[in-house]
Amino acid sequence: MKTTKHLPGKIVLLLALQIIVVVSLFAQDKAKSTKHTFVPLPELLLNSEGARIESSRQWEEIRRSEILELFREHVYGRVPEAELSVDFEVKYVDLNALGGSAVQKEVEVQVSNGSDNHTFSILIYLPKDSQGPVPLFLGLNFYGNHTIHTDKQISITDRWVRNNSDFGITENKATSESRGVRAHRWPVEQILSRGYGLATIYYGDIDPDFDDGFKNGIHRLTEERGDDRDPDSWGSIATWAWGLSRAMDYFETDADVDQKRVAVIGHSRLGKTSLWAGAQDERFAMVVSNNSGCGGAALSRRAFGERVSNINTSFPHWFASRFHDYNDNEAALPVDQHMLMALMAPRALYVASAREDKWADPFGEYLSLFYGSKVWGLYGNDVLTSDQLPEVDQPRLTGNLGYHIRTGKHDITLYDWEQYMDFADHHMPAAASSDHLIPVSL
Repeated sequence: MKTTKHLPGKIVLLLALQIIVVVSLFAQDKAKSTKHTFVPLPELLLNSEGARIESSRQWEEIRRSEILELFREHVYGRVPEAELSVDFEVKYVDLNALGGSAVQKEVEVQVSNGSDNHTFSILIYLPKDSQGPVPLFLGLNFYGNHTIHTDKQISITDRWVRNNSDFGITENKATSESRGVRAHRWPVEQILSRGYGLATIYYGDIDPDFDDGFKNGIHRLTEERGDDRDPDSWGSIATWAWGLSRAMDYFETDADVDQKRVAVIGHSRLGKTSLWAGAQDERFAMVVSNNSGCGGAALSRRAFGERVSNINTSFPHWFASRFHDYNDNEAALPVDQHMLMALMAPRALYVASAREDKWADPFGEYLSLFYGSKVWGLYGNDVLTSDQLPEVDQPRLTGNLGYHIRTGKHDITLYDWEQYMDFADHHMPAAASSDHLIPVSL
């Protein structure tokens, strides 16, 4: 005779309570993802002495530098004072790339501390037969320059690369098998057809993305390594951002690139990087953050999705070590990401999210832009007036500010790029004169 075993009543009750708690927490998370529950934020427009900032001049002369220093001290770290020389060598120019539709260049950036050196490469595509210097998008990539297009002329990096069996990357070495595996994230032909150039750098060429005690990449050229580092020494995000500014240095020497119309763009951790690069380097005319989340566009104090403790545990090398003091303690941070957004003012800034990318907290990304937009108002520019997310796939464009939340997951898609190019059509400054630029020696 078959018998039926019954769970003791207490166990059944405990299981029922656990189910209720899980369902309740899920419902809370779902509500919080789209509901604006106000969290007190650090004052954006009060200076360190408590005085109100009421003009763009006061912002530029007082508050902006204060906020930059707070981010350097508590979040991203500061560039060391080591004397590093930077030189550029154009390795090749192809005037008939991509079947004759583009000009392709590879530029080697040579960084030296006098006794040791480090190099990384900038891959550049420009539309063929353009009239005068062209506007350009600059961004870092995850697996090597050769992964953004199947073009066999692109050099393959010999540096450390994250293993990915789908891309044919093993033992942390890139091979020809990975050519073009990330082309869907870099619509080169579409960008060129719109009249824009594209430049990219493999971020691992600047600094490898693993916790190596800061012994490799650009870090090895400085004296700050391992236990000798200060709490505000730069992490990898600050180093990658430094590399983007060195690319900007090169553009100032290239007569084919309009240095006044360069947009810096990044996805995910590289979106965090583009924001920090744009905050520090005002030469970038436009800044784009795509799904950058915690430490990027999302408000830390919302503590939704990826939190400061998550990111510092998984990626302890990304930020200054002092940022770890705020693990599960976001309210103690003297800054939040709306203040990072404000550092871009009055330039063009576009933030984008994805509906299914809850880990990046789309609503927190939008709220940063919303609260940070107050500084654009100091310049007489339009500010965001609604603290509610726009509808999915319905971009919200207000003055020099843009935002969208699209259908889909954590990624950068052709839809995203189309919005950024539409935005750039209106917000890149007028073409600069090339009279003072230095022609590239071939």
